[in-house]
Amino acid sequence: MSSAEQEAKGQPTQGPAPPGSGLEARVGLGTRLGFNSDRFTRSALIWPAILVVLFLSIFPLIASLYLSLSRLKFVRGGIEINFIGLRNFGKLYFGSQQDHLLGVARPPSLLGWVIVSAGAAFLGRWLVRTWRNREVGARSKVARTVYAFLGGATLWLTVQTVFSAGGRPGTLMVTLIYVAVGITIQYLLGLGLALLATQRLPGRRFFRVVFLLPMMITPVGVAYMFRMLTDTGKGPFQPIWAAFGLQNFSWVNEPWGARIAVILGDIWQWTPFMFIVLLAVLEAQDVEPVEAAIVDGAGRWQVFRYITVPGIIPVSLTLILIRMIEGFKIIDLPNVLTRGGPGTATESLTLHAYLDWRALDLGQSAAIAYTLLFVVTVIGIGYVNRFRQRVDGGT
Repeated sequence: MSSAEQEAKGQPTQGPAPPGSGLEARVGLGTRLGFNSDRFTRSALIWPAILVVLFLSIFPLIASLYLSLSRLKFVRGGIEINFIGLRNFGKLYFGSQQDHLLGVARPPSLLGWVIVSAGAAFLGRWLVRTWRNREVGARSKVARTVYAFLGGATLWLTVQTVFSAGGRPGTLMVTLIYVAVGITIQYLLGLGLALLATQRLPGRRFFRVVFLLPMMITPVGVAYMFRMLTDTGKGPFQPIWAAFGLQNFSWVNEPWGARIAVILGDIWQWTPFMFIVLLAVLEAQDVEPVEAAIVDGAGRWQVFRYITVPGIIPVSLTLILIRMIEGFKIIDLPNVLTRGGPGTATESLTLHAYLDWRALDLGQSAAIAYTLLFVVTVIGIGYVNRFRQRVDGGT
C-alpha cells in the first residue's frame, strides 16, 4: 500500500526515520558491519568449529615437534624440558638407535643384487624419460628426481636388511613390509570376493554378510584371537598342529613366522573393507557396455581388463590410499600378538614410538612419530601425483 492510500484511509505512513531518532544510524552501522547478512551468520556458525578443529590438529603437531627437539625429564614438582636440537633424530639415524630404526645392514645376496639392478634400471629409465619429456615442467622434474633418489635409497636399505645374509630389518622396514604386502593381498582378495559376490551363485547373500564380520571386531580382539589360533600347545587347532608334528612349534620364536602371523591378522581384519567398497563400485557400474562387449564376442577376461578395471581404478586408488595411511599406524596386532618380538622383529614404527613413550623417553618417541609422519607424507604425495597422472593420461 502506498503512502497516498494510507493517508486517504487515515493510516500513519512509514516514511524515513527522523534524523534525531538514531534508528537510521543503527541500521546503517549494522549493514556496514554485516550483522544483517548471511555471510556473518555463516561465519558465526562455522568459524568456531574450524578454530577448534585447527587447534586440535595443529597444537599437537607443534607440541610434538618441540618435544622431538628436546629432552623431557620428570622431576619432583613438575617436568624439566631441555632443548637439544636434532640430537634425538641423530640418535635414531646415526646413533645407538640406528639398528633399531633402520635395521642391521649387510652386503646383499645374489637375489638382492638382482633386485637392486632391476630397480636401478627402472628408476634410471623413468628419470631419462622424465627429463626428455618437454611437457613435464621443471618443478616436476626436480620432484621426480628427489623421489627417484628416495626410492633408490629405500631399495638399497631393503636389500641390505632383508635380502642379505645376517641382515635384519628395523622398525621402518618392518612397517613398509606390513603396508606393502598387506595392502596388496587385501586388495586382490577383496576384488576377487567382490567379483564372486556379483555373480549369480547360490548363497551369495549369506556370504556377503559373513565377509563383513571381521570389521565388527576391534583390532585388539583380532590380535587376541590370532594369538589363540597360533598357539600350537593349547589353542583350538592344537589337534591339527599335533597331527602335522607342530605341537611344540612357536610362530613367534622365528622372525618371519611372527611377521607372517601379524600380516595374516591384518589381512583378515581389513580385507572386508576392500570387499565392501569394491562390491559397491562393481554393482554401480553400467551393464550396457558389458552386454555390448559380450554381443561383440568379447570374453570374460577382455571384459574385466578393458571395461571393469578402468571403471574401478579411480575408487581403487582412493581406497588404497586410505588403507595405506591406516596401515602405517598398525600397533594393536604386533603389540598384543607378539609384543614386537622376537626381539624387535615385528615392531612397527607406531609401536616403537609407543614403547619409548611408555619408557618416558618422550623426546625420542616424538622424533619417531615425526619420522612416521614424514614417511607417510612423502609416500602419500608421490602416490597421489603419480597415479593421478596415470588416470589423466600423463607420463
